[in-house]
Amino acid sequence: MNKKEIISSLKKLNIDKKDYIVICGASLVLQGILDETPDIDLACTSLYFKTVDWPYDENLKEVLKINDIYSISPTFYDPNNIVLVDGYKCMNISKCYDVKKKLNRDKDKKIIEKLDLILAKEDNLRYEKQLYNEGYSLIAGVDEVGRGPLVGPVVTAAVILPKGYVLDGLTDSKKLTEKKRNEFYKIIMRDALAVAVGIKDAAVIDEVNIYEATKMAMYEAIDKLTIRPDYILIDAMKLDLDTPHISIIKGDFKSQSIAAASVIAKVTRDSMMYELSKKFPEYGFDKHKGYPTKEHIENVKKYGLLDNYRFTFNPISDLIKQGGKFEKEIRQTNN
Repeated sequence: MNKKEIISSLKKLNIDKKDYIVICGASLVLQGILDETPDIDLACTSLYFKTVDWPYDENLKEVLKINDIYSISPTFYDPNNIVLVDGYKCMNISKCYDVKKKLNRDKDKKIIEKLDLILAKEDNLRYEKQLYNEGYSLIAGVDEVGRGPLVGPVVTAAVILPKGYVLDGLTDSKKLTEKKRNEFYKIIMRDALAVAVGIKDAAVIDEVNIYEATKMAMYEAIDKLTIRPDYILIDAMKLDLDTPHISIIKGDFKSQSIAAASVIAKVTRDSMMYELSKKFPEYGFDKHKGYPTKEHIENVKKYGLLDNYRFTFNPISDLIKQGGKFEKEIRQTNN
């Protein structure tokens, strides 16, 4: 059922809008978050549920679900959890997210992620605020940069921001301009309680693979923090830590602490690539930062390999298999 069909069905009930709340999927359709839903979920107070002779016809019976859930969750009726759409009281996005998360059904995984991203756009301190409420105060964000390039290290960062700290505009470093990243880098380095960086070079990456090298670099960054965090938020990666922690998909967008770490890691690695570009300007590292762009590959074919290339990464490994200068002539970077 789309928004038009839901509203048409609700009108057929011919009961006062103030006496029920549209919840879950139907409320998200009315708010434009979902295009359609298979049914309409309504919540009403226990008293109203028991005393009203619900005036729905046979067609509505197939899609309408009236829930006596006031006794289960009175917070459904908290004004902070309700938004008005065309005069209908609807469960807001935040409450829908909480309900979906609590149910934790496989069929809801995509919508949970969608709601999470919407809420993160509005407030990327949600995870931190929840942890503050639970008694944690030293929260570290951890992120990485450089898993995809053909050359250079993978760089990670761990950052502990002051409790309640807000840096407007801070988000995933990939969504920021270089100028803005550099500005945030200086602010974070000035204001953070602790900042640490972990680096694993191409040789380590070739030896253990990029996934394991990234984990090693994250452990390094965490261990180098001068203040011990009491909780750690990690972007995507699963780590084995004694400290309480959680791995968050797209965490650099959802958490300001992780976003801060992503900025530190990104600016650090980019600076390393700029230095390499000064030594070997013909490769264009200042432009592509080592990622496998068409121009980069052509430059590799023309000028050969440097010793800090990742020899196990395609197409570098394919060039080495071809033999010739790619097998015998590896230029030294003195790194």
